[in-house]
Amino acid sequence: MKLMTKELEDRFAKVGSQDDVADPLIVAKFFNPCGAGTWYATEYEPATRLFFGYVSIFGDHNDEWGSFSLDELEAFRGPLGIGIERDRYFGEKRASEVIKKP
Repeated sequence: MKLMTKELEDRFAKVGSQDDVADPLIVAKFFNPCGAGTWYATEYEPATRLFFGYVSIFGDHNDEWGSFSLDELEAFRGPLGIGIERDRYFGEKRASEVIKKP
């Protein structure tokens, strides 16, 4: 399965920048099916193939907002040779609905 589709890219373009949004809309969720790592994307820049969103590797105090690369997500292969996947069943949600602060 492709991590990025034309439909998803169009949706990111329609949502646009959320720099000034207090509770941004998470458009897509990516995850490591064989280990740690979840990436919640709120923005995407096709020219650089960079997302902006919330990255949770271990679900602890190291989780943070920042940029992450579609190329790196696509290139990753875990110990079983399985790559990062996009959660096809994830419906768009506000960050406050997904990100739980301790």
